[in-house]
Amino acid sequence: MKILMVLTSHDALGNTGDKTGFWLEEFAAPYYVFKDAGTHITVASPLGGQPPLDPKSDEPDSQTETTRRFKADIPAQDVLAQSVKLASLSSENFDAVFYPGGHGPLWDLAEDADSIKLIETMYADDKIVAAVCHAPGVLRHAKAANGSPLVKGKQVTGFSNTEEAAAQLTHVVPFLVEDALVENGGIYSKAADWQPHVVTDGNLITGQNPASSEPAAQEVLRQLEVRKA
Repeated sequence: MKILMVLTSHDALGNTGDKTGFWLEEFAAPYYVFKDAGTHITVASPLGGQPPLDPKSDEPDSQTETTRRFKADIPAQDVLAQSVKLASLSSENFDAVFYPGGHGPLWDLAEDADSIKLIETMYADDKIVAAVCHAPGVLRHAKAANGSPLVKGKQVTGFSNTEEAAAQLTHVVPFLVEDALVENGGIYSKAADWQPHVVTDGNLITGQNPASSEPAAQEVLRQLEVRKA
């Protein structure tokens, strides 16, 4: 099984002067779910090379067992540092795509033509498309084969408006993930703030927040096994 993980290349948190990027737990937890299952992982980003890490996800309070494992794993750090350019890849070579969150994707991946094409093609080919936390925002402009929004009529989740308010970034981000999913016709659901919540609708898998990243990755594997059976 071949899984593509797509990370942001965007590091500026709006006009605040602060940095953003991808959220460490949302990369590390799925990475090890996939790696420990023996899948072949490719890491990509729009610009290639080292994706920017959201510094808040590197603070002591944000550490988990998987982030600590990653910090001690030099080969995994090398894989991340050498992410390939997204535009150089073909969806034909992957069974699933997984988008970790962090605020960065709201600025670049949500608008990136290569990312949108990848999502649309993989979805149309009945391959797994998964995104967690802010990353369901990458579905904002993706279309189904009939030209309607890809999420229209689909059960979905993503970082909630109340979680964004708790992060005090409601008026900093270019759009709110929950609002974007609903505006595109998605059937949005959520758990309590910061609690795990993963939704599967066909080959589309979405997770609400950082705590949802590991169970979302496990659901990707489960769906791949179902398809292989």
